[in-house]
Amino acid sequence: MSKTYFDHFNVPELYSQYPMGAEFLERYTKMSRDELWAFQDCQFRKILKRGWEVPFYQRLWDAEGLEPGDVVGLEDLNKLPVYDKSDLMASIEMHPPFGDFSGCDFGKRDDHRSVIIHTTSGTTGNPQVLTFGPKGREIANLLVARMYQWQGLRDNDVVHSVYGHGTINGGHYIREAVTHFTNALFISAGTGLETPSERQVSLIRDFGATVLVGFVDYLRKLATVSKDQGWDPGDDMKVRMICGHLGMEDRSQVEKAWGGAKAFDWYGVGDTGSIAGEGPERDGLYVWEDAHFLEILDVESKRTVEPGQSGDMVCTCLYKDDIFPIIRFNTHDVSKEIIGHNDSGMVFKRIAGFLGRSDNMIKLRGINFFPHAVGRILERFEEFEGEYICIAERDSDQRDNLRVLVEIEAESDSEKKSAYEGVLRNELGFSVEVEFLPVLGTAELTQIEHRQKPLRLLDSRFT
Repeated sequence: MSKTYFDHFNVPELYSQYPMGAEFLERYTKMSRDELWAFQDCQFRKILKRGWEVPFYQRLWDAEGLEPGDVVGLEDLNKLPVYDKSDLMASIEMHPPFGDFSGCDFGKRDDHRSVIIHTTSGTTGNPQVLTFGPKGREIANLLVARMYQWQGLRDNDVVHSVYGHGTINGGHYIREAVTHFTNALFISAGTGLETPSERQVSLIRDFGATVLVGFVDYLRKLATVSKDQGWDPGDDMKVRMICGHLGMEDRSQVEKAWGGAKAFDWYGVGDTGSIAGEGPERDGLYVWEDAHFLEILDVESKRTVEPGQSGDMVCTCLYKDDIFPIIRFNTHDVSKEIIGHNDSGMVFKRIAGFLGRSDNMIKLRGINFFPHAVGRILERFEEFEGEYICIAERDSDQRDNLRVLVEIEAESDSEKKSAYEGVLRNELGFSVEVEFLPVLGTAELTQIEHRQKPLRLLDSRFT
């Protein structure tokens, strides 16, 4: 009988290599940076060996004139080229439908590997195929569960998830993390398209959800929907913890919406799984350096930036050696390292989290800006409800303009409009026209009910 999924890994070995709970804290508060580097280097050599077996990397590295032996360990990492989603999509186009980056021949399947297929959400273009081997998949699950537990997840918690399902990886991956590696009860509600918002808040109330996980834009909307139904998110629902993706937003908005629940930020992408997350002190996102080697590279030159400077996050997964190894994948998500003392005593480096996408940065009147940055600016206004969308337009005189549609729970007036426009002008460096909408007024444009990540920019200048 051939091996099936659970025959490809040993759970005690996973715990030994990637401990959870008290063992996690014990190991990584006592480990030195030199010891961590030695562990990372050992893991890297394994995935490098696997990389040379994969046609995608053979082509990529051969094009740079590299041969086996030119790169030995982590100290040689910068000899390898960086790649991104466009390279993977080109691979799929050349070798449909899976590409040649998985290292499996899905036509023959003569190696009888247990492979899981998902896709990305397609929020930055066409969905991309994601392939996972059993061991790599379960380590990725463990890393999320370990993070949730460190942040405060308990065995008796009820976790309500709004991550999407279908072919998208997110909802399945988070469900596996909670159900495989914790004792919490899991409710897989999914997006507003899968489970309508009114039904979602009923589930949260009826099942006594104590933890919410997912993208905070939609979680914040659910708080509004619960109020519309006559329920108070603080009194009628006992949510105490939110673990989502805060990005550049102020966590106080979603915490206030859910009656004072404590919100935690984390970062990851479909290809890599969880890369970094906050701990109980919430003093930055700790990079899971036992599982990832994260570089922050200058957007243009692709060279390592100085600590504290922002750049593209480029990830090498140190644990994915069974199917598709990930070696210098450019996420095009921008962040920066947090330097200085951390409150947890952990050996891991910290990052500031998601600061925008380098491939979504737009230029308006000669000034570069991230649409995601607008939300953080607007949050200084008390009546701002957290939802907005930027609309870039070009008028008949070929002048670029930016309109920002903003949801507020208050009467609009010219004085308030001038205040919003003044703050945005001062922060962005160019004039902006603000239009106020009622709560949920931007939903059709942002597609918040249907997308994992709502749209924040509509650019009609080139259409």
